[in-house]
Amino acid sequence: MGRVVFHLDFDYFYAQCEEIRDPSLKGRPLAVCVFSGRGGDSGAVATANYPAREYGVRSGMPITFARRRLEGAPDASFLPVDFGHYSEVSQRAMGVISESADVFEYVGRDEAYLDVTGRTGGDFGEARRLAQRLKDRVAGEVRLTCSVGVSPNRLVSKIASDFRKPDGLTVVGPGEVEGFMGRFRIRDIPGIGRKTEEKFSGMGMEAVADLRKLDVFRLNQLCGRRAGTYIYNAARGVDEEPVRERKPSTQYSRIVTLKQDSRDLGLLLPPMREMCGQVRRAAVENGRMFRSVGIQLLQADMSSRTRSRTLRSPTDSLAELERAAGSLLAEALAVQELPVRRLGVKVSELTQARGQSSITSYF
Repeated sequence: MGRVVFHLDFDYFYAQCEEIRDPSLKGRPLAVCVFSGRGGDSGAVATANYPAREYGVRSGMPITFARRRLEGAPDASFLPVDFGHYSEVSQRAMGVISESADVFEYVGRDEAYLDVTGRTGGDFGEARRLAQRLKDRVAGEVRLTCSVGVSPNRLVSKIASDFRKPDGLTVVGPGEVEGFMGRFRIRDIPGIGRKTEEKFSGMGMEAVADLRKLDVFRLNQLCGRRAGTYIYNAARGVDEEPVRERKPSTQYSRIVTLKQDSRDLGLLLPPMREMCGQVRRAAVENGRMFRSVGIQLLQADMSSRTRSRTLRSPTDSLAELERAAGSLLAEALAVQELPVRRLGVKVSELTQARGQSSITSYF
């Protein structure tokens, strides 16, 4: 019996969460943004809904550019990201989704893989019905739309989930894989970056079908053995990587952009303590204690410095976390020459604090 794999991806997730919270936003251009905290429109777009995309607004675009694109849309909205809220919505949705899987692999707030081979008996007709029931249940219980790709493997399912967005469902049976892959461009293969795309473009190759003209030995020469073998198989829709249950997070971290570059301990301690509270809360909510504390300093020249410390024993104490992070910060600033632009805190070496893990472990 061949595998049946789902890739599920929430549509314009952050913006959709905001539309659910405030229904008056639906149908209007909306950009959810990461504001840098330096005043004005400094920062970038995290997610745009489809009305905003019609104006050319895209993820990663500077907010100033997005505002120019939306000058002709007086009802457009720009909202700051609220990751806590998005994680709560995602947690509810993933709880629903995981119930439909033989094996559930959490990838991020807005996507997951499901191996459903057992419960569908390898039948792609039954897989389509299961995927539609799952979409309906997520829409009914969490009010989120999602797109689902169904195929014999992870690679093809991921490409298929993006094929008919938003609110799409694309099923690619075992005999349809090679034909389905043949309709895409090289850059549509996950993992192929700009440099690799440009290399093939320089050879006059733009489509996945073009890649099939190269044997694996030639691809290994061009891209290296590991990447070349991956590209050879991906062009044919071959992927043997199994869906694996995602292990709980190995660390919790936060990072902020400071309102002004500084190496003054008095100015840096307040945001450091605030991040310690956030990181500690994330660990406690997921039933975790930590033994390692680390800080990150992103300097004015964009270079990064890190320091870490291992505690005597695992803890979930905020006072102990603040004490360790504050000490690391003071030590770093004592030899710091450049002002600090961004500041981060993380805890790792996690251990279970209570009971067995649940779906909340994934957040």
